Amino acid sequence: MIKFGTSQSVTRKEDLRLLTGQGKYCDDTAAEGALHAMFLRSPVAHATFEQPDLEEARAVAGVHAIYTAADLEGELKNQVAFHTVKNRDGSNGAAPVRPVLADGTVRYVGEAVALVVAETKEAALDAMDLIMVDYHDLPVHVATAVGGPTIHKEAPDNLAYDWSYGDAEATDRAFATAAHTTSLDLIDNRIHNSAMEGRGCHAVWDGSRLHMEFTGQGVWNLKNELAENLGLEPEAVQVTTGDVGGGFGTKGFNYPEYFAVAFAARKLNTPVRWMSGRGEAMLTDVGGRDHVTTAEAAFDADFRLKAVRINCISNLGAYNSFFAQYIASELALKVLPGVYDFQTALFNVKGVFTNTTPVDAYRGAGRPEAIYVIERLMDVSARELGKDPIEFRRKNFIPKEKFPYRTVSGELYDVGDFNMVLDRALKEANVAGFKTRKAKSAAAGKLRGLGLCYYIESILGDPVEHTQIDFAEDGFVDLYVGTQSNGQGHETVFAQFLTERAGIPFDKIRFIQGDSDRIAMGGGTGGSRSVTLQGNSINKTADEAIRKFRELAAEELEIADADLVWEDGSFSVAGTDRSVDLMHLAGVARERGLTDLLSTRVKYDLPARSYPNGAHFAEVEVDPDTGQVSVQKYTVVDDFGYLVNPMLAEGQVHGGVVQGVGQAVTEEVVYSEDGQLLSGSFMDYAMPRAADMPMINFFTQPVLSTANEIGMKGCGEAGTVGSLASVTNAVLDALWDSGVRHVDMPLTPSRVWNILNSADATLKKSA
Repeated sequence: MIKFGTSQSVTRKEDLRLLTGQGKYCDDTAAEGALHAMFLRSPVAHATFEQPDLEEARAVAGVHAIYTAADLEGELKNQVAFHTVKNRDGSNGAAPVRPVLADGTVRYVGEAVALVVAETKEAALDAMDLIMVDYHDLPVHVATAVGGPTIHKEAPDNLAYDWSYGDAEATDRAFATAAHTTSLDLIDNRIHNSAMEGRGCHAVWDGSRLHMEFTGQGVWNLKNELAENLGLEPEAVQVTTGDVGGGFGTKGFNYPEYFAVAFAARKLNTPVRWMSGRGEAMLTDVGGRDHVTTAEAAFDADFRLKAVRINCISNLGAYNSFFAQYIASELALKVLPGVYDFQTALFNVKGVFTNTTPVDAYRGAGRPEAIYVIERLMDVSARELGKDPIEFRRKNFIPKEKFPYRTVSGELYDVGDFNMVLDRALKEANVAGFKTRKAKSAAAGKLRGLGLCYYIESILGDPVEHTQIDFAEDGFVDLYVGTQSNGQGHETVFAQFLTERAGIPFDKIRFIQGDSDRIAMGGGTGGSRSVTLQGNSINKTADEAIRKFRELAAEELEIADADLVWEDGSFSVAGTDRSVDLMHLAGVARERGLTDLLSTRVKYDLPARSYPNGAHFAEVEVDPDTGQVSVQKYTVVDDFGYLVNPMLAEGQVHGGVVQGVGQAVTEEVVYSEDGQLLSGSFMDYAMPRAADMPMINFFTQPVLSTANEIGMKGCGEAGTVGSLASVTNAVLDALWDSGVRHVDMPLTPSRVWNILNSADATLKKSA
């Protein structure tokens, strides 16, 4: 095994730089003297307004400009791009314009009404205090439900889309003839990403070209949209991204502020910068989840799942965000069946507009939502039908011999051995000892519960990726990638690939990402795609570089090509210890002027998507006197296929699990009836802390994927996909003997206490 190659827990090479304050984040790299942009935001959720008088505000010392929607006309297209899905009747989902700056109507608290550009933030704030906007209130709609006061004329009853998949008649027949049926109503609460680094950007216009740096998950979509909205050729726009302090999906698309800042920089011909504060981020970053779902299951007499029927309402907020219409519909569909063997389903989703901040991707984007529904449904079905939830799942697993397996959703699961993974999880979680632990908790006055989620997820995102490898004059090798690290450790993992495949010394690899001038195209980061796509792309590019150097290697070793072998990171003469590596050959090529050998760029197409899966066991204690939920024990056994860096994979799972536990137990974005954000700071929005988590026991039981050459399955979002249902099922298990038959996230002390006391009252009446 090559030192620092793949399948090794190599320490992250970027950590020294990041932990010693040498990281280059967006707010670190703005041009010296850049003006500060700040946004005047709506204090009301729904209103019309007239053009405000800006004369007094513009006269404030240090203020260079104030812009409203009227100032953009003819110079910046006042809209942000998004996608729509098809309605069940074949028409497109509603597509009202999402403006950069509100044009006469505001539709959520925090929507940008004006942009102030000043020498300091203080001057901008002084100016904003002098801008008086006369808002004329309109009725507000905040419920995740069809109907209510109209927000967009394009969406009567606030219905953004009405999407459906499946066979309604076959599903109805399956339910009509089923031996057993169950149903479950669920709320998937809205959450906020709360990344360590907020959103931000800065822009420079040099008279002919625009350069923007922003906190994102990929540069090319923003490059193209900036060019289109500003009326520029794509070649006239450069977008870069440096270090990013967390993305989680919510930095994977474009926001109105980026276009306003670019417009101001071009208009003023001077650098302009903007970085959101924590309160501003909580008010304006997209939310995640926010679904209301009814799920039903039909079983035969042997308790085998025959059909599933799901009706979901998805809250989109005030506007379509980039991926929003896809998430609850087409993305959730990918893993709607979970790991279960059935071929009849009906999946209906209605997206609704509300007077709240838009909603879009959050770690998992559709897969956590879908798995939460199917795993809650299977768990409750087992309990209601008097079956053990673990063995009930096992009975309904897709058997190993049926792979590759075409699901009712149309996805092709390439490989899987769910029984093997579950068996390992039962052992590692010591499920056999749970009764003893439950009795010990009971002796201390606590209710203990065990919850299982067996998840599966799908790798998403662009199935194409590019890699370029350049041998530089200074003796380093430049590795250009099309993904974008948001803290996952890409710099280390991708260097491991190149070291393993091409024998290039680990410490001689220079990592280059996030620059649309230096990297012609890339898919960015999202959907757990990065290491699978980029890793396979690096291997293919390395193979091409090795092929190109082969003739030169034969010349250097003075042998015929037939006697030349590539092994252990170098060319060698078969049967001898004579060898030469690529670093040496690159030097020879440079001396001879063979410059075409020094740079290799390859496009990689992923043959098919892979499907990470695994079992999460959560154990919780509930204090019946206070309703406090405490996660006591957490065990994960994942099938990620081939692991490139086990330590980093474990770290990804840990982070994902904590985010899932946060949503399940403590986190919730809350709006008042008039659309005011009530959870706009960490005083009101409860992020999980270290003391809220036990050690997360992580194990892998891999089945190599056949969907890509390496056998990988991806791991970036799996922790979140599995943790929502495992924790919630555990809490329901803890409360079941107290008469509780339903719980919803977040399982806060007040909610759990009220549930318990309501159940107690019901039991006392029935007794």
